Amino acid sequence: MGRARLLVSDFLISFMWVWSGVLIKLFIFRYLGLSHQPLVEVLRLTLSIINMFFFALLGNWTHGGAYNPLTVLAGAFSGDFSNFLFCVGARIPAQVFGSITGVRFIIATIPEVGRGPRLSIGIHGGAWTEGLLTFAIVIISLGLSLKLPGSFYRKTWISSVSKLTLSILGSDLTGGVMNPASVMGWAYNRGDHITKEHILVYWLAPVKATLLAMWIFKLLVKPATQEKTSTKTKSD
Repeated sequence: MGRARLLVSDFLISFMWVWSGVLIKLFIFRYLGLSHQPLVEVLRLTLSIINMFFFALLGNWTHGGAYNPLTVLAGAFSGDFSNFLFCVGARIPAQVFGSITGVRFIIATIPEVGRGPRLSIGIHGGAWTEGLLTFAIVIISLGLSLKLPGSFYRKTWISSVSKLTLSILGSDLTGGVMNPASVMGWAYNRGDHITKEHILVYWLAPVKATLLAMWIFKLLVKPATQEKTSTKTKSD
């Protein structure tokens, strides 16, 4: 029952995530009638951070519900084989299906909203960009997951600002999405979800970057943590 509830949470949160970015833009540019100005960008960034806080709280309330396959994948490799199969075979598809359904509703309701993130550079450059951005955010997320001083809100603030900064850095190149499910939602509804460009840039590169970040993090941090624990035990 717990796993079924988690799948429903993944679907609904992924559905809501693709809508949230669109609603922020609509609120600023259509309902407030503002144009692209420095203060408008500040407002957009502020709303984006508030939005990330909201989804972080949703993750807590649903006991692990997520909208990004990379987050689930990182957890899958930290658990046993049955957990890995559940994450890869059920949770990630639920997130992808939630994103696809969300984008389909967006296009049907607000057809002028656009067509989602697009690659504006070569495939290899795009793969490196998404890979490096993903590597950075996974390293930051793993660091924040340690038992370090700081409340939930402090860690969420650091994570949100980091994600937003990295997204801005890659926005003109790949969209700076760092979320294969979200990109898949738009690509599927455009009909280019099985292209080499989509698979290499928005799936393969981020997944490889996630695995590399996890391996390096464990290689560098785990021995240091074990050594610190061992030293503390000896001193006691």
